[in-house]
Amino acid sequence: MPLQLIPPWAPNLHPMVVHFPIVLVILACGADIVLALGRRASGGASVAVGLYLLGAVAAAAAYVSGRIAADTVFIPGMAHGLVDDHGRWALAATLAVVLTAAARLAVHLRGRGAGRGVRLLFAAVGLVVVLLVQQTAERGARLVYEQGVGVIPGPVAPPPPAGDPAPAPR
Repeated sequence: MPLQLIPPWAPNLHPMVVHFPIVLVILACGADIVLALGRRASGGASVAVGLYLLGAVAAAAAYVSGRIAADTVFIPGMAHGLVDDHGRWALAATLAVVLTAAARLAVHLRGRGAGRGVRLLFAAVGLVVVLLVQQTAERGARLVYEQGVGVIPGPVAPPPPAGDPAPAPR
């Protein structure tokens, strides 16, 4: 029997991946805020860079798995616009996380500690990225909890005609 990576309760990979970028981006932004409030840059910069890099990978995985999920789950008619809106916010958030991670890494690799102004800038950028992630998550939650996307099973197959034998159970 082949190894199943997706458990039977999950409609696809997306619900298992999507929470990682949320947490990682919030933690990365928190690390940047702590650095910005400090008098000088410390080893915490490495933590922020690492969290943003992991967040970027997780955001890309969540975006790709979400695009795939949108093609594989039942979407009620009224939810199609919300799926498109969620996808646009997810793309913006993913790009923002990736660009922030790249900028954070570039400054870190310069080898010199970032000045207070740069630390404040990264904290402000991090808050904007968190806002983008929050708005994306809000729309995803609405899809699940208001529309039942990925939760409500699709239309049930009609019963066989009266004269036909019932299909064999699986």
